[in-house]
Amino acid sequence: MSKRTRRAAPATGATRPTVTVCRGCCCGTPKVPGLDHAAQLRDLRQALDGTATVRVTDCLDACEHANVIVVQPSADGRQNGGRPVWLGLVNDPDATSDITTWIKDGGPGLSDPPGILDLYAFRPSRRVQAELHDMTPTPSASVGHRLPTDAVGVQ
Repeated sequence: MSKRTRRAAPATGATRPTVTVCRGCCCGTPKVPGLDHAAQLRDLRQALDGTATVRVTDCLDACEHANVIVVQPSADGRQNGGRPVWLGLVNDPDATSDITTWIKDGGPGLSDPPGILDLYAFRPSRRVQAELHDMTPTPSASVGHRLPTDAVGVQ
């Protein structure tokens, strides 16, 4: 048994899903060619206006999966068992559209994602999970905060 004390998961109460878009060292940069990164973020914000909170964060340390988007469930979604879903290689408009459609339908815990999103879902490494364990998002933050890591694949 580990001597580390396990902390309780941070309380979440977001009434709508939160979409965190990585725009760190690799995501959202020319290191991922062939995608208009500004348009991707603009399209997410426009498509999800009033449906989800879209925020930008610094590097989520999952560069091998650039561009990374994390979808956190709403409070209702979490009560229904939804957990954050990490999506990587979101490098084309169709993928972004599939994500917004799923979130408009309720997102994690409230609706099944389109099957194609299984190809994008990944679980962050244990190292990333350990680093992120103590960092919680703040509702007013838009840049530089990392997510809690009870993240799993598509629910």
